[in-house]
Amino acid sequence: MLDEKLHSYIEGLIPERNPLLAEMESFAREHNVPIMELEGIETMLQLLRIQGTKKILEVGTAIGYSAMRMAEALPEAHIVTIERDDERAQLAVEFIKRSSFGSRITLIKGDALEVEEQISGHASFDAIFIDAAKGQYKRFFEMYSNYLNPDGMIITDNVLFKGLVAETAIESKRIRNLVKKIDDFNNWLMNHPDYVSVILPVGDGVAISKRRGDSK
Repeated sequence: MLDEKLHSYIEGLIPERNPLLAEMESFAREHNVPIMELEGIETMLQLLRIQGTKKILEVGTAIGYSAMRMAEALPEAHIVTIERDDERAQLAVEFIKRSSFGSRITLIKGDALEVEEQISGHASFDAIFIDAAKGQYKRFFEMYSNYLNPDGMIITDNVLFKGLVAETAIESKRIRNLVKKIDDFNNWLMNHPDYVSVILPVGDGVAISKRRGDSK
């Protein structure tokens, strides 16, 4: 992970977001809503631009920040996003309505492990972005990778979990169990027979996965 000075330097170079997105960033900070860290989302957006992504599935909407960032960065893309929390889903709807690209974002309300049938009707996807319940990452990956285009990619956020995946002594049992689940997922992902993955130490850790050439 970058030291604090370099982190601040890089963040300071990133252009200001539009007023609505800046408002969402302030809301997230004030209300402890987890949104993707700035360096992480900028990295993801650049990868999506390079790929020429047109159809994205997002597992974990929260208040709609990352969906709106993707819609803004990719004018031809449509984003299907899933959120199970009613309050956050409603906030996302309100923010999305205030944007100029709301018609390109489809919000599915429900548990990502229970709405597969609805998502299948929107398939297939050029990219899948996983940023929901960390303890379920493997199940999300296994379920929704079935709807990924052959040349698509899967992006998973928070895989370094504030650096705690490298810690050997964590006092909180709850955090320790969650870290173990993330570590187990990381090891499973990096040894997946059908995908080649890399973990980028940006933001809170971003994993990028592509199908292996011999698995098509």
